[in-house]
Amino acid sequence: METSKKNEMISIGELVDREKRHLNYLRISITDRCNLRCLYCAPDGRIPKLNHREILSLEEIMRIVNVGIHLGIRKIRITGGEPLVRRGAIDLLGRLARIPQLKDVSLTSNGVLLEANAQRIFDAGIRRINVSLDSLIREKFAHITGYDYFDRVWAGIMKAYEIGFAPIKINAVAMRGINDDEILDLAKLTFKYPFHIRFIEYMPIGNSRSDSTNQILTPEIQERVATLGELIPLDNGQIDGPARRYRITGAKGEVGFISALSHHFCATCNRLRLTADGRLRPCLLSDQYIPMKETIRGDGSDEQLAQCFRNAVKQKAAKHQLSLNGAAAVKDQMQGIGG
Repeated sequence: METSKKNEMISIGELVDREKRHLNYLRISITDRCNLRCLYCAPDGRIPKLNHREILSLEEIMRIVNVGIHLGIRKIRITGGEPLVRRGAIDLLGRLARIPQLKDVSLTSNGVLLEANAQRIFDAGIRRINVSLDSLIREKFAHITGYDYFDRVWAGIMKAYEIGFAPIKINAVAMRGINDDEILDLAKLTFKYPFHIRFIEYMPIGNSRSDSTNQILTPEIQERVATLGELIPLDNGQIDGPARRYRITGAKGEVGFISALSHHFCATCNRLRLTADGRLRPCLLSDQYIPMKETIRGDGSDEQLAQCFRNAVKQKAAKHQLSLNGAAAVKDQMQGIGG
């Protein structure tokens, strides 16, 4: 493990909150910039961007990770924005993959730059990737994302598959009247490929352009998918995410459902989130955070950084307050929080 000059000051222990949840999973956004403008993520008009000075350096990220490891962090996912637009992203993935204490290091990408970078990512030691793909229809993909990049994204997924990434998870945000007619087509991919297809309920976060008043929720999505065959439940591992996982009879891959609204998974949440500008968020669906950038740039000790983690854990609520009517919607933009 890469060591910090000040890590001898950390009081080693685990991050356990008031609900006895062991928080061992850190999602790290390394940039707020993205090369797509998805309906559920980007607002209308110009999107303010963080300047270079506001964003954590890769060295600052590594120091925070090393502190987290002393506190029991065992899983890291690198996100954005789109992480592959940041210079040095693949080098960071390699450094993280070489840390023996980390049981899992993975990447979430929109896939636009995946084909050109897949081999380097694999060579860096990454084996698990998530790719956002909300439609298999080129024109609809362009409508959802703002760009006609479906062919590039699919080529990236195929390149990753050929190289040997496993599992390849495909995340699809289900939106009624937009892509809900493709739920079965997306699920059918699991018969041809060993992909993990994740259907995600739309979450009203920030000032997006999606309609949250007529959502399609997991019970309906799952009912449709079940027409393809029996859904055989699969167990989640100790550091797995919140998806409820199933294999359709005869399928090579699996399907999963992430149900933030219809079936709160807060009781088993094991995550913290670090934003690109150094805010440690205990929950995606809350605007509360602990600032870390000020500590790390103010010559704070590793023990002080560890205390930032502990303070975030104290803030973690028993459950989020997001509702179907959007009354408790998150004000921060998804692009700034990290996917």
